[in-house]
Amino acid sequence: MSKFPIKKIRTLALVGQAGSGKTSLAEALLARAGAIPAAGNVERGSTVCDYTPLEKSFRHSLKLAVASFEAQEHRIHLLDTPGYPDFLGHALPALAAVETAAIVINAQNGIEMMTSRFMQWAAKRGLDRLVIVNRIDADNVDLPALLEKIQQAFGKECLPLNLPAARASKVSDCFFAPSGEADFSSVAQAHKNLVEQVVEVDEKLMEVYLEKGEVPAEELHEPLERAMREGHLIPVVFTSAKTGAGIGELLDVIVKLLPNPAEGNPPVYVNTPVDGGEASEITALPDPGRHVLAHVFKIEIDPYIGRLAVFRVHQGRITPGTQLYIGEGRKPVKAGHLYALRGKTQVEVDEAVPGDICAIAKIDEIQYDHILHDSASDAHIHAKPLELPIAVFGLAVQPKKRGDEQKVSDVLHKLMAEDPCFRLEHNAQANETVMRGIGELHLKIMLEKMAGQYKAELDTRPPSIPYRETIAARAEGHSRHKK
Repeated sequence: MSKFPIKKIRTLALVGQAGSGKTSLAEALLARAGAIPAAGNVERGSTVCDYTPLEKSFRHSLKLAVASFEAQEHRIHLLDTPGYPDFLGHALPALAAVETAAIVINAQNGIEMMTSRFMQWAAKRGLDRLVIVNRIDADNVDLPALLEKIQQAFGKECLPLNLPAARASKVSDCFFAPSGEADFSSVAQAHKNLVEQVVEVDEKLMEVYLEKGEVPAEELHEPLERAMREGHLIPVVFTSAKTGAGIGELLDVIVKLLPNPAEGNPPVYVNTPVDGGEASEITALPDPGRHVLAHVFKIEIDPYIGRLAVFRVHQGRITPGTQLYIGEGRKPVKAGHLYALRGKTQVEVDEAVPGDICAIAKIDEIQYDHILHDSASDAHIHAKPLELPIAVFGLAVQPKKRGDEQKVSDVLHKLMAEDPCFRLEHNAQANETVMRGIGELHLKIMLEKMAGQYKAELDTRPPSIPYRETIAARAEGHSRHKK
């Protein structure tokens, strides 16, 4: 990884409604970059990011997956997220690890519930946003109307970087070479709208544009990135993961236009003084020469190598021999082997710099949301918390077999480590263990994972309700009870 300076690193998360084609899009990008021989298929269970048996049978992403690859002399860290609301505990942490949130929209279904919610969450965290309209080759698709709906829902700042052409079999660039034809609208007009939107953030460029009527594309990179950072521009691109239309152009957009770790809005950390004073916000600087700050946003229990902690480096430099402190722990641990991830494949690397997403294995003390640092004085620094949904759907559980209590308890705690929205509670009055998740599907998948991966089966029933009585109204008269 050392051969990639910070300016040549890109991080983005594919987010959006289930069924929008995020995993297929990741496959198409990996194949286009030459990272895999050919794109896998969700129906056949051959994709890089959906690699667990449950995902293959369910044909949907059920957890956050990382796919790191190289393209055009750049390192790209791509995060594929589940789209069902039940798995927000896996999808939302991706927003804490990237500069860009790529909101994927199914051209057939249009704007759906999770589309709007991820737009809001990404804006709240100050991320650059990119809208990817996927499946443009599908039947009965009205792309002009969809683009208009996107602008109505999310603002006039949603402008196309390219437009479908040749009956959605390819796309025409509207930014670098605005001379092609499109299936609808005008490439030249789209280019003009983009330039006018971008130069608004730079007074000098605005003057040049008003004088000459044009600004060279190479001079627009910095103001375009700034416009995205400030939410003044939300680029829209068109693709088809199935036919490959727009995939090469999307890769160009990622490399040439999306922010590097030094350009995006810096992550905010919270410093809580040891004496209990008022907490203060600090900003991590993407400088490999400073002390280390890395945020753990994913825990995965691998059946072969054990606990895998996936983290994003925001500051400093980590090598396999680096001594790291875990959260508020006072005892340092050695990083051991560093891995870059591509689905279930782990590739050993010798360095991680700001912007890199890596993993370390076999350190059981590391939990989700921990901060890894190399200075004991940073023990009270925490990441700005994500607003995760509260687990309210509950099931009372007990082992099917007598004597499996300890085994089931261990498995449940492993599932809790992997999913921050899954929790356990013990009802002392009813003497029962209750597992809680976001919804029925969430808990169903948890039970299937326990039975399939860990061979731990549970009996379930609705949780008991501890009814209590109390004085409800004032009584008349008086009485004495003599014992």
